[in-house]
Amino acid sequence: MAISKPFMAARRFSATAGDGTGVGVAYNILATATTNDAGVAATAFPTEPAYYNLYINGLIQTADTSTVTTTAITIPGGDALDAGTPIIIEFVVN
Repeated sequence: MAISKPFMAARRFSATAGDGTGVGVAYNILATATTNDAGVAATAFPTEPAYYNLYINGLIQTADTSTVTTTAITIPGGDALDAGTPIIIEFVVN
């Protein structure tokens, strides 16, 4: 029988598309370019989230839209977005 962790919480990070670097498939936003729920600069994304959600301009994106590590989120083609477009990354942790 699998062990279920009883605690779930969310960690949210925000940025704008203009905070990203790179072009095409190499476009990414560093964790250090985001702010966390407390409104301060983040140092890293969670190491082992249960899952994460990406919101671009308030719209949730499908799983094939991005990849994430503890240091950055890669959004292929994200450089085509307007620099002011809000980006929210929500990690669900347990």
